[in-house]
Amino acid sequence: MPDSTILVIDDEKAQLETLAGFLKKKGYRVEKAGSGNAGLEMVKSTTIDLILTDFKMPEKDGLTVLNEAKQINPEIDVIVMTAFGSVESATEAMKAGAFDYLTKPIDLDHLELIVENALERKQLVSENRELKIQLEEKFKFAEIISSSREMEAVLNTAARVAPSQATALIRGESGTGKELIAKAIHYASTRKDKSFIAVNCAALAENLLESELFGHEKGAFTGADRQRKGRFEMAHGGTLFLDEIGEIPLSTQVKLLRVLQEKSFERVGGSETIKVDVRLIAATNRDLEAMLEERTFRDDLYYRINVISISVPPLREHKSDIHPLIDHFLRKFSTLNKKQVGGISKEAMDLLLKYGYPGNIRELENIIEQAVVLARGEIINSRDLPMNVQGLKNENKKSMDLTTGTFDERVGNFEKQLIQTALAESKGVQTKAADILGMTERHLRYKLQKYGMK
Repeated sequence: MPDSTILVIDDEKAQLETLAGFLKKKGYRVEKAGSGNAGLEMVKSTTIDLILTDFKMPEKDGLTVLNEAKQINPEIDVIVMTAFGSVESATEAMKAGAFDYLTKPIDLDHLELIVENALERKQLVSENRELKIQLEEKFKFAEIISSSREMEAVLNTAARVAPSQATALIRGESGTGKELIAKAIHYASTRKDKSFIAVNCAALAENLLESELFGHEKGAFTGADRQRKGRFEMAHGGTLFLDEIGEIPLSTQVKLLRVLQEKSFERVGGSETIKVDVRLIAATNRDLEAMLEERTFRDDLYYRINVISISVPPLREHKSDIHPLIDHFLRKFSTLNKKQVGGISKEAMDLLLKYGYPGNIRELENIIEQAVVLARGEIINSRDLPMNVQGLKNENKKSMDLTTGTFDERVGNFEKQLIQTALAESKGVQTKAADILGMTERHLRYKLQKYGMK
């Protein structure tokens, strides 16, 4: 890494100049110090990425420099130079935390390789730390776009579950953000420093799922040309997220139950028992209770995963979140596509607020991405929306027509108008809309179903 700064410490001036000159020619910034004390003062006042220090020096030797430099900045890597054959000094330095050691006389090619390795590792550690910080920020509960009472209740439950070790089952339709909530639980837990491993059980064939979860040994089946770790091993110490757990076949459910009970398993084709410490979060859009009656889902596994149940409502039941979600997706896709799309017309917004979103938040995200890409200017218009959303314009005109049709049709249209107005006033909250209309929530749900307004 040519932009890195290397501090060379050596009380032998000729050696100091030789090493410093070599590293400068390789493009590094180089600081020099003729003693351990001078080098440590430089560490306090200058940003140093790597220290190259002689082991045997008056006042403070290389081991002391290593220990005190680490106290000043634990992230500084130190390479120690020792006399040829001084194995004890090198071993002592490595035990104290030195990155590596070199024996004198110094092989400059070897020095270059070790310096490159040290700086590459430092950059990788820094990048991983930055990525982890970004992930933690991205998946904080506060970062999930929500202002509705319904979603606040969901996030409140998830936040209380996060610090525990309890297994959680997240339920909801496809596209409601179940994996996002699972990640937020992980990054708010004591396991956040370990891996979050996700598996979409519906995306894997039955004969592949077991190998994906538990791994396999070389030769376990045709095509198994090497040993492979499964997702449970990869998630050791962290969190395993099993999405669409209702799609797991009964044969695999038995093995999954054993892992949850005994915290151990064998790879496919293997006999070695592997111990794991994994927190499980599962998700499903299936009716597991109906599957229990049909005997397509094991009741013992159901009770094992359903310790804490979190139900995520479909978007049509918390429509007050549509507006902030649209604003979020607008910013996201405008930046991604390098377009200045900063607003949406009233007509387009009305259509988006009235649409039913069978695909939930994921569908809304796709709609806004398409609209940003197709937008001709800085404002999204109704013509930029998908045809199924644009089609609501004609349906609305027809449903609001109170002057034509039979008496029953005109009464139905009037009822639709009243219901739509009440839902708009209550921001989609059916309980409030029912109060406005002077009917029970059950009666309102019947009307919504009758007129296909969901």
